[in-house]
Amino acid sequence: MTVAEPSAPRPRARELGLPLPGEPGASNAITDVPGVTVGYATLIRDQPCVRTGVTAVLPRAPGELIHPVWAGTFALNGNGEMTGCHWIAEGGWFTGPIAITNTFSLGMAHHGVMRWMARRFPEVVGVNHWPLPVVAETFDGWLNDIAGLHVSEDDVIAAIDGATTGPIAEGCVGGGAGMIAYEFKAGTGTASRRITTQVGSYHVGVLVQANHGLRDWLRVCGVPVGESMRENRLWGSERGSIIAVVATDAPLLPHQLQRLARRAGLGVGRGGTPASNGSGDIFIAFTTANDPGPFPEPPLMNFQALANDEMNPLFLATVEAVDEAVLNALLAARSMTGLHGRTVHAIDPTRLVEAVCGERR
Repeated sequence: MTVAEPSAPRPRARELGLPLPGEPGASNAITDVPGVTVGYATLIRDQPCVRTGVTAVLPRAPGELIHPVWAGTFALNGNGEMTGCHWIAEGGWFTGPIAITNTFSLGMAHHGVMRWMARRFPEVVGVNHWPLPVVAETFDGWLNDIAGLHVSEDDVIAAIDGATTGPIAEGCVGGGAGMIAYEFKAGTGTASRRITTQVGSYHVGVLVQANHGLRDWLRVCGVPVGESMRENRLWGSERGSIIAVVATDAPLLPHQLQRLARRAGLGVGRGGTPASNGSGDIFIAFTTANDPGPFPEPPLMNFQALANDEMNPLFLATVEAVDEAVLNALLAARSMTGLHGRTVHAIDPTRLVEAVCGERR
């Protein structure tokens, strides 16, 4: 039981010439938001069959992860988990890295993030600060021995310590290693947008762990491509989820970030999924702006925030970037054989382009 194809990168959605809207950032990745980095621990083993991992998104430099990060969350469909959401709804912020893994390793990822925070900030964590880490999951049990609980605390810490800026890997990496979307091999995807408001220019970056949807639902650039790509289907009802992390350097208040997180659902919907009963479609949006300094919060904080009328470019950027990030996850992934000899095939880029561009002509 092995990964069926070599790991050489495949063209991303824009490189294929798909007619995607918007202006991406330099790397077309969540890391285009200044200060945001991403790291992975990818676990691929055959005895037992392991096809899983951890993705870490760091909103700030490692030494500044004790600084509160303003955020908002939204669950389009709640058959999944993202920890830390209650405090974000109450207090408007979180500290530390975000981790994404498989469903059964949620607790270990939480433990690993807490261990990393305790080691990095011993003078605060456990003294006057109890971090409530943001950890999310999707289910990879079709390809991965998920009940074997193979993700370790060291894997989580390695993903955090390995976080980098610039272009990042996509597809079968990190928490996305064993994930499936629209019955094609998928996993981790990212995209970004540059946006302009009356008061300045900003970035919106997105990272998704795509593990959702049925083949017949798949739409790309408005074209129902899934209906003509029905080979190697896997099941008759949806059995997956999607996590989306939306980052920006635009100054926003927590309730505005919650509004931004809601728009991630529109981006997911562009791909065709109705957010079925079995799907955990859960999103978080955060800003790197308005850094209040290290915890504890100062007694008086000053904020800058965009007016609500200035948010339309951010809404559109989020929708577009989420849609493109899912496409990049599909296109980067390689066919994979895993648990019980099951094979999940990657999407054929040539057929995808023909289906989209031929239909549009």
